[in-house]
Formats: sequence, structure tokens, C-alpha cells
Amino acid sequence: MKRQQAYKFRLEPTFEQRILLKKFAGCVRVVWNKGLALQQTLHADGQKKLGYAGLCKELTSWRNSPQTPWLAEASVDVEQQILKDLERAYTNFFEKRADFPRFKKKGARDSFRFPQPKSIKLDQSGEKILLPKLGWLHYRKSKKVEGLIRNCTVSLKAGHWYVSIQTERTVAQPRHPAATAAGIDVGIVRFATLWDGQAEQVIQPLNSFKIHEHRLTKAQRQMSRKVKFSSNWKRAKLRVQKIQNQIANVRNDFLHKTSHSISKNHALLCVEDLRISNMSRSASGTLEDPGRNVSAKSGLNKAILDQGWGEFGRQLDYKSAWQGGWLVAVPPANTSRECPVCGHTCAENRKSQSVFLCVACGHTENADTVASKNIRGRGLNLFEGQDIGRLACEVNGAFRPSAAGTRRSEQAADAA
Repeated sequence: MKRQQAYKFRLEPTFEQRILLKKFAGCVRVVWNKGLALQQTLHADGQKKLGYAGLCKELTSWRNSPQTPWLAEASVDVEQQILKDLERAYTNFFEKRADFPRFKKKGARDSFRFPQPKSIKLDQSGEKILLPKLGWLHYRKSKKVEGLIRNCTVSLKAGHWYVSIQTERTVAQPRHPAATAAGIDVGIVRFATLWDGQAEQVIQPLNSFKIHEHRLTKAQRQMSRKVKFSSNWKRAKLRVQKIQNQIANVRNDFLHKTSHSISKNHALLCVEDLRISNMSRSASGTLEDPGRNVSAKSGLNKAILDQGWGEFGRQLDYKSAWQGGWLVAVPPANTSRECPVCGHTCAENRKSQSVFLCVACGHTENADTVASKNIRGRGLNLFEGQDIGRLACEVNGAFRPSAAGTRRSEQAADAA
């Protein structure tokens, strides 16, 4: 199977290279904004929007224009790639997968991508990478890069430049060493509750945002008191960005270690097909129809987003595939209200946030444990009683895919 993997390292550019990196980011931002403004003008005039090829023709004129000759200082490849991203953003909007594209602001998510592998050279022994028009840049090597380089993305985050190297290599079809299936219920009090048919495993939450919330609030308050865009304001903004970056790094480290351990020990993972964006939507409402319990819902939304459920599921997906396992998404309805013993389902079974008591048979247990058992049962039903050990060993595609491991039930797919 082909395995695609990205390696992210922190760059250590010189003073001159920092200037070039900012120039590249500025050129890419201007090209995006000019392309977006052109598309909006064409739409206002009743004309058809330009495709990627048409935008590239306009890019040539922009680079040769006396008004913007500095666009030629950046690599044409990175400017073409941002136009490709703009075209993809329009496609996602028309297919209702994302909002309408917005203009880019200076200093906000600066990044650019080099798509040509032949123009990129990597010297791992010297910890250097060669990028077009930027020269050799030193980076902090934390692990060995394996596979053929497909592209590189350079990004700015919290005052530091990073390079993400996308690679591809062919590996042997993996066979998962375990033969167990586990149901995973995610929550706030418990980050995750696992049930593999014999034993329960509880993973406590990290709550990285809650730990650093006071520091972040103090830094944001100090930034709000500065004159906007002044030197003091920029320094205060950088302090805020560093705290936010620390929160994200701590959360990602926790999620990577947890997802690696789980995917390594279970051949089949069953999770709920949650709609996290809907669950964490604001309850403020409108002026005509104001919401209720807005403050309580805001705290709940903050707690949900602090857990990183979406990223956790994404990591379980590809890590299960790398190990040779499956990831199954099942409908989340009534997983904590259905009795795992008699199957009776009603709201009265959930006595409280943590207590489950079946009104039909009297079975009582932790509600998260009940949910993990039901999630596991629904996942196993998709395979119609197939042996999990055999499932982990099959490599012909009949029971597991060749790349990604996610499989949704028909009910979950219809709900999507």
C-alpha cells in the first residue's frame, strides 16, 4: 500500500531569509486577494467566473504589470498554488462544504506551498532543505524523513517559520497484531471510555485550554489596552499567539499519544459519527429570537472544543489504517440510553450525567460505559458477526480498505 506522511519541522532562517519568507507570504496573499476580487467583479457583471487556467493567465499579467512588479520576486509555483486553493475554495462553497472565500489579512495564517518535488532538495545529515529562490534553510531535525518528497508547505505560526514535508512511500500491507474490537465513547468528564468486550479503559481529559485560560485571558486583556497596530500592540499580540500555540501543542501531543496507543492495541475501533460543529454551535440566537442559557451553552461549547474530538477521530482514522485495522463510525443516537442487557431504550434510563439505570430490567452502570458497549455492538453489526481476528489478517480488500480505515454505517451516511 502507498503511505502518505507529513513531517513538520521548525525552520531556522537567517535575517535575509526571513525577509524573503515574508515577501513570499505577502505575494501569495496579494495574488489570492486579487483573484478573489476579480471573481467577485465578474460575478457582479453577470459573467462566468474564471477557472484555474484563466486565473493563471491573469497571474502572468500581474507579474509583468508595472503596478505589481514585485510579484515576480516570489516563485511562480507558489502563486499558482494559491490560485488552485482559491478554485478549490469556490468548489467547496458551491458544494456546501464551506463558507464563501474571504480576503486574506496580513499576518494571519501566512503560508505557501512548493508543489514541484524536483525543485526541493533535503540534506538530512546537515539538517538543511533547499527551496526555490530561498536557498538552503536550516531546520530542527526531530526525526528521519522517509519516502519520496511530493511537496513542501512553509507556514508562520507564533513568530516562528515551519516547513511541512509531504512524502509518499510504498510499504507492505499491514496486518494488525491484535484481534479485539473496542467501542469508544468521548466526553468531557471522561475524555474517552473504551470497552473491548472484556475490560473497560477510561482516559482522563487533559483540558489544555482550561489550564492556560487565565494566562491567555490576561494576555488578551493587555493586548486590548494597546494602540492597535503599534509596536506594543504587536508584541502583546505575539504573546497571545505563543500562549495559543502552546495550548494547541499540548493538546496535539496528548491526542497523538492517546490515538497511537488505542490504534495499536485494537484491530477494530468503533466511534460515534458526531457532528461537532452542530454540538458546539452558539446559542445566542438573534435580536428577534434571543437564545436561552447562553452562558451555560458557551461554557459547554468551550469544553467540547477543548477536547479536540474531531482531531482525535482523524488521527484514529489514518493510524488504524497504518496498523492494518478498521475505524467504524456508527449513528450516535441513544447510545447512552439503550440498555446493553435487554435493549430497552428511553430517556428515563439516563438518570444523570454519569448514572444509567434501566427502568425495564434494573441494570445499572456508568452511562459512558453503557455508551461504549452500545457503540461497539453497533460497529460489530456492520460486519455481520465476522471474526475480528480474521478481519485483522485479511489483506485482499474484502474486509478492510487499502488506505483509509473509516467505514460508516448506512444510517450514519444518510444522516450526513
